Amino acid sequence: MDMNFTFNRHFRDRLIIFTIIILAFSGVTPLYAAPDYYRDYIDRYADIAVAEQRAHGIPASITLAQGLLESAAGRSTLATKGNNHFGIKCHSTWTGDTLLRNDDAANECFRVYSSAAESYADHSRFLLGKRYRPLFDFDITDYTSWAHGLKRCGYATDPNYASRLITIIERYNLYLYDSPEGRNTEEIADLIHNVLRSSHKVKKSRGLHYVVAFPGDTYATIAKEFGLNLKKLLALNDVTKDREIKPWQEVYLVEKLDVPPEGVKSATIGDDESIHSIAQRFGMRLETILELNPKAKDRPGTRLKLK
Repeated sequence: MDMNFTFNRHFRDRLIIFTIIILAFSGVTPLYAAPDYYRDYIDRYADIAVAEQRAHGIPASITLAQGLLESAAGRSTLATKGNNHFGIKCHSTWTGDTLLRNDDAANECFRVYSSAAESYADHSRFLLGKRYRPLFDFDITDYTSWAHGLKRCGYATDPNYASRLITIIERYNLYLYDSPEGRNTEEIADLIHNVLRSSHKVKKSRGLHYVVAFPGDTYATIAKEFGLNLKKLLALNDVTKDREIKPWQEVYLVEKLDVPPEGVKSATIGDDESIHSIAQRFGMRLETILELNPKAKDRPGTRLKLK
């Protein structure tokens, strides 16, 4: 009887996941209300992003998505103290002011600007360098290729960096800023968007199905949206109590793995990160990371072994 119960439970869980995947690609659109600060950021900096696109050929959608993600909608320490909206590090050519923050390693050097506009201008100059030259082979409206290209060119070590950018662009219709036609119809598109809110799209990486959290999401709201048991969803994501999820963080719908992505051996806890967020970023079980790092401090700058 225990064997039958186990079989039925596993069959049920597989059926639930299969149903989630079907629903995710069927256009089902439950209601959702996002906090204002992401929209406020877009309203504040969209004109600058469009101006940079006209001057240099970098899609405004990509620039805005990177700004939103890298600066936490202008609220990160780098943005508030250094006007650095794109996480650009000092490198050997930088002669301006600097700020030390924890990122891939402890106390890394980041550029400081006199204004957000200067940060946007330097972001364009940065992408015009030799390293990112392949990006300009893509059409200016092909934000998907630009997002994946940024990851391939090494803009970020996050394995899901492109996925996050694409999620943000599609969440806020940022692709409308990439063309004059889109910019002219933005108000109409926003009206439709606010009435018919898009659902979380189920993504897949290393065989793991997950969604990317929107601002204001909790595990309870995601569980309700997909008809999942909240306790089970919390367990899958190594969380004991329901809480608000960090925007653009992965929420797994299946059990995570015990190994990191190929080629990744370690990671450093960055500012506003934790051991848990590292586990989510790389799709690893928190217990596994803790076993590999029994004496690790859960604070920025700590380097964690992942294998």
